Amino acid sequence: MPEKFGAPERAALMVLMLENRKMPNTELNEQVKLTKPGRGKLNEAGLIRTAEDVRPMVHEITDEGIAWCLQDLVKGELPPRSTSHARVTFGLLKKFIVHHEARGTLVEVIRSRDLESLIRSVYEELAVEPQDWIRLARIRPRLNGAERGEVDDVLVKMMKTGTVHLAPESNTKVLTAEDHAAALRVGSEDLHLVAMEES
Repeated sequence: MPEKFGAPERAALMVLMLENRKMPNTELNEQVKLTKPGRGKLNEAGLIRTAEDVRPMVHEITDEGIAWCLQDLVKGELPPRSTSHARVTFGLLKKFIVHHEARGTLVEVIRSRDLESLIRSVYEELAVEPQDWIRLARIRPRLNGAERGEVDDVLVKMMKTGTVHLAPESNTKVLTAEDHAAALRVGSEDLHLVAMEES
């Protein structure tokens, strides 16, 4: 049986697991209010990591936190006075988790994200300032093993919005083998760099 936490801590863990990214405290607070004591408990238990040296502070769930959530969904108890719909949904979640756990696909399901959102998130982590030019060679390895063709299709789609820009490296002498391998081919041109406007 997983260690018990209050409803806000449980909810915060579930939100962070579903988002599967570093999440500013202000954004988390839109869904659940995580108090300082509650945050301390989760960090001390190793279920989340909170960067308190930035403002707003940023939370990220750990692998241990995801494991705790899954155990809580299977073995945890619903809050008192839960509706019949909540009980049925909870039961369905348990079956879903046990099914994927038995097939070794549970982590893949939990860690999956919309590819465009993942690309944007990775870009934001790497960018030092807004609209910073980032090498595709730095972005591709962080996309959870997404297939190259799928990534290329999403990048082209993002480029067509006008808020995502891809460009070749003008100084070809600085290009590495990784840069050449990661380049997005559009027409007869290889694009090595991406910059994104704030969405």
